[in-house]
Amino acid sequence: MSRNGYFFEESGYLKCDTDDVKEEGAGEELFDGVNSTIVSGDSIRFFVNVNLEGPPSATAESEGAGCVLLHTSRKYLKLKNFEEEVRAQRDLDGFLARASIILDETATSLDDVLREMLKHFAEDPENMEPSCNFEKIMNTLFTDSGTPREGNGTPDVSESTGMNVQTCPSHLKFHLLSDTIQGVTATVTGVQYQQSWLCIICTIKSLQRRHVCISRLERPQNWGENSCEVRFVILVLAPPKMKSTKTATEVGRTFATMFSDITFRQKLLETKTEEEFKEALVHQRHLLTVANQRPSGMKDGHKSQGNKPLKLHDFLNIGKGISDDIARRFPVYALDFTDGIIGNNKAIGKYITTMIFLYFACLLPSIAFGSLNDENTRGAIDVRKTIFGQCIGGLLYALFSGQPLVVLLTTAPLALYINVIRGICDDYHLDFSAFYAWIGLWNSFFLVIYSLFNFSLLMKLFKRSTEEIIALFISITFVLDAIKGIVKVFKKYYYHGHTGGVKSRADAIPGLGINTTFLMNSSVSENQTCTHDGHYGRETAVLSLMLMLGTLWLGHTLYQFKKSPYLHARVREILSDCALPISVLTFSVVGSYIFKEIEMSKFNYNASDSLFVLAPVQSLSIGSVMSAMGLGFLLSMLFFIEQNIVASLTNAPENRLVKGTAYHWDLLLVALINTGLSVFGLPWIHAAFPHSPMHVRALAYVEERVESGHIYETGSLVPGEVNEFSLGQKPVACAQGKSRKGLLPRKRILAWIVSVKETRLTSLMANFLVGLSLLLLPFPLQWIPKPVLFGLFLYIALTSIDGNQLFERVALLLKEQTAYPPTHYIRRVPQRKIHYFTGLQVLQLLILCGFGMSPLPYMKMIFPLIMIGMIPIRYNLLPRIIEAKYLDAMDAEY
Repeated sequence: MSRNGYFFEESGYLKCDTDDVKEEGAGEELFDGVNSTIVSGDSIRFFVNVNLEGPPSATAESEGAGCVLLHTSRKYLKLKNFEEEVRAQRDLDGFLARASIILDETATSLDDVLREMLKHFAEDPENMEPSCNFEKIMNTLFTDSGTPREGNGTPDVSESTGMNVQTCPSHLKFHLLSDTIQGVTATVTGVQYQQSWLCIICTIKSLQRRHVCISRLERPQNWGENSCEVRFVILVLAPPKMKSTKTATEVGRTFATMFSDITFRQKLLETKTEEEFKEALVHQRHLLTVANQRPSGMKDGHKSQGNKPLKLHDFLNIGKGISDDIARRFPVYALDFTDGIIGNNKAIGKYITTMIFLYFACLLPSIAFGSLNDENTRGAIDVRKTIFGQCIGGLLYALFSGQPLVVLLTTAPLALYINVIRGICDDYHLDFSAFYAWIGLWNSFFLVIYSLFNFSLLMKLFKRSTEEIIALFISITFVLDAIKGIVKVFKKYYYHGHTGGVKSRADAIPGLGINTTFLMNSSVSENQTCTHDGHYGRETAVLSLMLMLGTLWLGHTLYQFKKSPYLHARVREILSDCALPISVLTFSVVGSYIFKEIEMSKFNYNASDSLFVLAPVQSLSIGSVMSAMGLGFLLSMLFFIEQNIVASLTNAPENRLVKGTAYHWDLLLVALINTGLSVFGLPWIHAAFPHSPMHVRALAYVEERVESGHIYETGSLVPGEVNEFSLGQKPVACAQGKSRKGLLPRKRILAWIVSVKETRLTSLMANFLVGLSLLLLPFPLQWIPKPVLFGLFLYIALTSIDGNQLFERVALLLKEQTAYPPTHYIRRVPQRKIHYFTGLQVLQLLILCGFGMSPLPYMKMIFPLIMIGMIPIRYNLLPRIIEAKYLDAMDAEY
């Protein structure tokens, strides 16, 4: 927006390299223009000047030149958004409650003005700081703290960019302000400074709270270039250990935003009393709040189209979503095979490492869930069929899907459904393969209906908070799988003398989870566990615990290795991408070879007669077929939610995918794939979390920077955060320089994906290798101990919570406020509202876990309906507790 001749731009940063200085007159103020070859347009910004001065060198002293080195650091600050950033309002409220305002100050030098402001602090009973030495504060405000000054010259408040060598006569000692904020306007000719105000910020260890003082000078003062006509001085003092939104820089940014308006400054010049001065501040806050308000459709930019309310016509336009998906993805279909292989930007190495990772990420869960299905169905669905179904379904999806980065797997909830179906068949004497096939066919039928009638549009109603509840629920189930697995091992081996058979031990801990029954029910056969040559007992239990934790430790360590400074960047990337297979293979060798004398629990393997046996669907009665329809409908709800939510997380804006989405077509394809799997008695598959987002990360290129010997992924530009931005270049994270001693506090860094190689090749090759793994059964695949699989699930759970905002906000409850990161919701939402919202999300998560992990099998089957029930809770119940604008801020991407 434009105000008083200045253009207030809402996005983008500029990084200016200044060389020459010239003076220009402009309106009420005198500006110094700084030429820059990369500045274009008119935009007003603040920048922080940080001067870091070192003592004169011996060489310079011996030469008598009086030369010192001056290090100046500058960075642009974004104007504070008074409508969205809660702290802007509170900063002003705190100032008005303990106002320190000096009107018509007669002092002419900056030293004298600052001394009067500090004296005002000392004499104000509401701003008492008993342990504070104001003379020391005075020295800290300048770069030459602790050095003697000669003469009574006016200090120069101007700085130049970069590392400069400044020479001055030995009888003059000019000192510079350490940390300031000024308003600048970027034009085609250079940067022009706002000359009439100056914000000085400083961090003082001895302070107990923040202080702000505003001094209006009686006459304009010339304090050097870039400050030739100063009428207002804002002094901000703050202790060092403050919340990220309460630092001296953030408080200074609040008042600098207000003083950047020339009309507001003119009104302040006309005020006669402190009360009128305060009223002008309150009025300016109101204007800034109203000015920053935008129509809701404009807030999310590229999402504005997607935020339109859904209408009945959207669902009656049969097949439109599928046709749109095909029209969007078909033109780039060939590129899915050639990108990274042909052309300049080859990524063959990344494809190979991603393929290896994906192979193990698909194979190992297939072994685990196949082992569980084998136990639950008494061999009707075994490890061999699970691997074969994964291969066929994965290949078809990789070839024909609209989003090939999504990974299809058989999952824990599906294993639960299969177990319940087996129980129903036993209770009512039904043929399992026929009843299983009919449930799968009904499931596919409903999925086809959902895709034809564009039901995936309903996923727009799932906010980010709802998706993260479901994602965290899935991560919890992986953790519980591992916990129950190791508990089962301890019950079998550590306390084997006090427990009964396999059945009684499985029933001893029935309530640990929806998929906590898997990997434990299938155990080592008697001839494996009771051999005379092998040892089993407490050593087996202890070794199992070591293998599980070792797999987790090695996998996570290698996954994070890309952020370390060791080895070459390409080597770090390979080790990080191959963290999962390296950890699994390493501890499989440890468990099966190094400690081969200790008998370990391994999955069962029974070779089935044939993989292509059609289910006798005609053997069921009409009543049984109709009952299968009800179960198929509940199963379709699970498929619908899981498929679309995982696809949404894969296509998240921060992943920077460019080839488009295909929600409707992919749902139809999943329905067709599972039709074939159902009639041949193979386990169902759908989009898997967190494998799909991890697939994207493995194919992503991430910007890195080195700081203090450590590598960080550069942060995305979150509105309101302090960053540098090179015009037309990629965002570069910038530490917030504050101390004149050169201390640069580390800033929170968010993952920043530059680009992703969107290819079908990695998924195709990984699923093809999964099919070839049938040749490795029973050996050597059976050499993988079950505890290693437990560690695999802990690894998946730990890596999946990376970036989960719900988990991050739960972690805030354990942190002191000074450690809170400057995220968008911390800036825009009051802290109490954040914790309320987090508590309500945790409550929904507990309800979901209560149904999904219930010991009653039929309650587990309706938990997809609980997921659907989260939509009215988000839209109808939560706005009655927390204001809608705060809910939208916490659901926003940034």
